[in-house]
Amino acid sequence: MSTTDGDTTAPLTPRQEDILRAVVRSHIESGQPVGSKHIANSGGLDWASSTIRNELHRLEEIGYLDHPHTSAGRVPTEVGYRYYVDELLPREPLPSTGTDLQRMLGTDAARVEVDQTLRRLADAISEVTDLLGVVTGPPVASATVRHVEVLLLQLQIVTVVIITSTGDVTKRLFAFDRPVDPGVADWAAAFLNERVQGLAVGARSLASRLADPSLGPTERAFLEAIMPALTDMHEDRAVYMSGQARVLTDARRGEITEIDGLMRALEERYALLAVLRDALDGSRTYLRIGSELPTDLSGVSIVAAGYGPLRGNLGAVSLIGPVRMDYALAIATVREASRALSAYVEDVYG
Repeated sequence: MSTTDGDTTAPLTPRQEDILRAVVRSHIESGQPVGSKHIANSGGLDWASSTIRNELHRLEEIGYLDHPHTSAGRVPTEVGYRYYVDELLPREPLPSTGTDLQRMLGTDAARVEVDQTLRRLADAISEVTDLLGVVTGPPVASATVRHVEVLLLQLQIVTVVIITSTGDVTKRLFAFDRPVDPGVADWAAAFLNERVQGLAVGARSLASRLADPSLGPTERAFLEAIMPALTDMHEDRAVYMSGQARVLTDARRGEITEIDGLMRALEERYALLAVLRDALDGSRTYLRIGSELPTDLSGVSIVAAGYGPLRGNLGAVSLIGPVRMDYALAIATVREASRALSAYVEDVYG
């Protein structure tokens, strides 16, 4: 049974699972490669170092572990982390977060502005986990599409610029296999402004408004190619972030580049909301590891859960950090924060 909504890899033998668990836990704690002697001496496993060494080699062969060339030890791969999260963590009790988030968001907090409460929660979950805490607020009422531009930057490169009624500007670049006719780009701009101007950002009707059986194959193919510029947009939401300095301080040397890239990527609010879309749409814990995320975020992992009344999620609570994160604590923290914040907004919004 999967803890999250990711894919589950092929099963391992019980001994391989115990050894993988030991490697993951030790590497999360130390950040260092893990060798057979360390596992044998750490207690709980009754196998000789030679047996453990053979299993480590086998786990490396099938892609669960990697062997840094400068070390005799192994480190988990993304596949190894995914198996640990999906298959091993569900068999264990999740750790205590060591804080009472429900009490923090209780009756006293109800008298505080909602944005202050969400900011405090981002601070709290970051402090508990030493990860980047991100909380998205409820959607702000009705940002609409004000204007669309389709610009030909190069013969095969098009940028789509969308301006909303709240003044936000989003830009998306699209590369084509062959030169784009400037007339098609101009036509698309006029067509899009006619069809989607005034529609709410994130409205499900955006795609349907662009369907037109009278379009020729060239126009239809071009619209389909640039459609994500519109359909990937979301309702305007406030984003509350905490822990940037904490994550950079805690990151190991090899993780600094990935974390620095994360900070730059998260400067674009819509990019973050796009990543968290599945957490907003689902009822389960959302967890993505490394390359399961878009390229700009492929060096990190995200654990998130939606919050809100039973009738639907209003936003998401998430933790972001290195692939080498304490997934058990992150999952426990996100779930507790989601429950606490759901109860809070039920009181606030009725």
